Amino acid sequence: MSKFIKLKKGFDINLAGKAEKKVADIEQPETFAYKPTSFHGILRPKLMVDEGDNVKAGTPILFDKKNDKVMHVAPVSGEVVEIKRGAKRKLLEVVILADKKVESVEHKKFSVSDITNLSRDEAQEIMLKSGTWVNLVQRPYGVIADPSESPKSIFISAFDSHPLAPDYDVLFKGNEQYFQAGLDILKKFSESTIHLNIHGENEVSQIFSHAKNATLNKVTGPHPAGNVGVQIHHIDPINKGDIVWTINPYGVIQIGKLFLDGVYDASKIVALTGSEVSNPQYYKTYIGASIKNMIANNIKSDNVRYISGNVLTGEKIEDNGHIGFFDHQVTVIPEGDYYEMFGWIKPTTNKLSFQRAFGLLSFLNKNKEFVVDTNAKGEPRAFVQTGVFEKVMPMDILPTYLLKAILAEDFDDMEALGIYEIIEEDMALCEFVDVSKHDVQSIVREGLDLIQYS
Repeated sequence: MSKFIKLKKGFDINLAGKAEKKVADIEQPETFAYKPTSFHGILRPKLMVDEGDNVKAGTPILFDKKNDKVMHVAPVSGEVVEIKRGAKRKLLEVVILADKKVESVEHKKFSVSDITNLSRDEAQEIMLKSGTWVNLVQRPYGVIADPSESPKSIFISAFDSHPLAPDYDVLFKGNEQYFQAGLDILKKFSESTIHLNIHGENEVSQIFSHAKNATLNKVTGPHPAGNVGVQIHHIDPINKGDIVWTINPYGVIQIGKLFLDGVYDASKIVALTGSEVSNPQYYKTYIGASIKNMIANNIKSDNVRYISGNVLTGEKIEDNGHIGFFDHQVTVIPEGDYYEMFGWIKPTTNKLSFQRAFGLLSFLNKNKEFVVDTNAKGEPRAFVQTGVFEKVMPMDILPTYLLKAILAEDFDDMEALGIYEIIEEDMALCEFVDVSKHDVQSIVREGLDLIQYS
């Protein structure tokens, strides 16, 4: 049965630099990178390629020894030119010098009627070998779904409420057939329901409104209304022992293309956003693209921060860095490497803050677009009990007590306080409004790893 969820808690961060609804063609970058760091829980990656090897799009390049059936594949065809490692030889990127024309590994094609008669085991084997399985993320823990498990439900959020989030109608327009085919495949894995959650007030794209084999739920409210974790909490909560799978619309479409066209298609549309972008717009590219060509002659100043993703949960990258696997957005904002005396106490109309004591004047114009930088305006200190976390957390969870339980490594309290229901993005707003300046998302991941691996 469909549900209508109206959220009141949260906070919309209205920033300058939203992408114009125009998809521009640019010369594709020379390099693309597959980033295992986009996936949590890959503890023992095993490389299947060396520098100098030639690959096609869809060629397996690595797997996790813990789950050797799940293949991670090359997004484009070309030569593996660099394998980047970090501290303790942690695998960071597999960099590919791309061919001018992408060649793909071919898989068996299926018609719509074939998909109907396909068994779960057959579909699963194809998805595991092709590299599309990694789109499925398992809750709790936010890791790649275990193919040996069956979820009680599957969740798809059909809108994004993060700052400067790309328009899903622009990203996925024209993929109705593939999205439906992907849903038909996913239905084979869930004994219960596939929940497709749309915005309850905005106009809904036909790709979602006409979808079959899914329950259409409506969600309204400020960010984090678009977070799938918040939607799960209000529609089909996770208890200890439960397993829920999540997947974004791009992943559903990629699965649909695999079965209908017989290829691993890593093409995607990415939004270049942010106040420091001269012409924020959308670009056609592939998973793991270098941002070098997107930002060329398109940035207003030199002292900026490039982020793969959004300002709340994204990853800092260099000006020739590569986009993360799940990201459809690149954000460029000013670098906040300066000191502002008494900046925390001066009332202003130009600074965005959830705290009205600081940004009271900014609340007078709710439609104002703000320019924010990376300055945290303070350093970490002891937790201050302000009750502000609860105002931006639209879940029946006590964030401050949960964070303290994680820091104390109190497993019983972590479970009782709802750690199974969240991942980092669900508490990113808490980090934004935290007067104590803690790295809340890192603390949440620390707790999830403690619970999962202890």
